[in-house]
Amino acid sequence: MAVKIRLARTGRHSDPSYRIVAADSRYARDGRYIEQLGYYNPQKPATEAVIDDTLAVKWMLLGAQYSDTVRTLFKTKGIIAKFLDAKKAK
Repeated sequence: MAVKIRLARTGRHSDPSYRIVAADSRYARDGRYIEQLGYYNPQKPATEAVIDDTLAVKWMLLGAQYSDTVRTLFKTKGIIAKFLDAKKAK
């Protein structure tokens, strides 16, 4: 099973918001997911995204790949640096 960390769209028409989820790559974009890691509203700055960094690092250590948008959010929140530190400590 290939796990991806990606955005799942929620919200109304013309008013999107997104969940940041860990999902099997074969699942539909807005379909079921394994675990929710946080949420993101694109109408607010990326720094206001709410992400559980311990869950995100856990999934990345288990080999989950992340989408380009999620990578940008993770860099903004400093989660990529935490992942690299955790990987070195292993």
